[in-house]
Amino acid sequence: MDVMGLLPSEGWEKVADRPDEGSFRGRGDGQVEGFMTNVAIVTGGSRGIGRACAIKLAAEGYTVVVNFAANAAAAEAVVAEIAKAGGKAVAVKGDVAREADVAAIFAAADKLGPLKVLINNAGIMDKVARLDEMTLERLTRIFAVNITGSFLCAREAVKRMSTKHGGTGGAIVNLSSAASVLGAPAMGVDYAATKGAMDVLTIGLGREVAGEGVRVNAVRPGIIDTEIHDSAGMPGRVQKMREQIPMKREGSADEVADVILYLCGPQSSYVTGTIVAVAGGRC
Repeated sequence: MDVMGLLPSEGWEKVADRPDEGSFRGRGDGQVEGFMTNVAIVTGGSRGIGRACAIKLAAEGYTVVVNFAANAAAAEAVVAEIAKAGGKAVAVKGDVAREADVAAIFAAADKLGPLKVLINNAGIMDKVARLDEMTLERLTRIFAVNITGSFLCAREAVKRMSTKHGGTGGAIVNLSSAASVLGAPAMGVDYAATKGAMDVLTIGLGREVAGEGVRVNAVRPGIIDTEIHDSAGMPGRVQKMREQIPMKREGSADEVADVILYLCGPQSSYVTGTIVAVAGGRC
């Protein structure tokens, strides 16, 4: 596991009324008075929606763990952008499909402060294909990353956030997709199925831990202007789909991240087990 970035050491204020305890208070909404800064983990945080979430969470005062699987340069760029704006973040390499990597990601977060937010964003999409063209290797990999990885991360988050385990609560936001309700026929029903699993995880886990201070919600993005379309072999898909979207335009990663931030914050304190579509009216 590689860890890169800024540990929370600068820009903290001594708590004046308790100088003997050596306590510190950071600046921003993602803070705990008298303790370290609150921590947010963003899996797949180096690009697209994950990147937007990391930057916005840091702006709210969280120390952000920017997880990445391969692109260290992109993750380091996110950390540098956060630092330039006065925030704190670290880049942590790890494949969420590997249990040992997930344990290492959360162990890195534990060193920074109490975990309060998990953005279950890491996911992959393979090339466009029909089901009768898909190999076992393809199916195994996408299910491992998109489903097993998200479940493992949610499990570790609950262990730290739940009052049952001595935590003080927190928020988990899963990344679903419009594909979970539209099916992605002749494009990627495997990907769609993994996002359907995120819907079930959100509803089931949301109810399971609702009485333990942990809220679990999801966003269901539609056509968003990120590089996932090109990487799946669909260049120009965003432009081609505009007329099928009621709002006649694609969404942005920032627009999705804004909804995710709402689901992490106190404004959504009575919201759990809910999936919010961010799709311009398409689903």
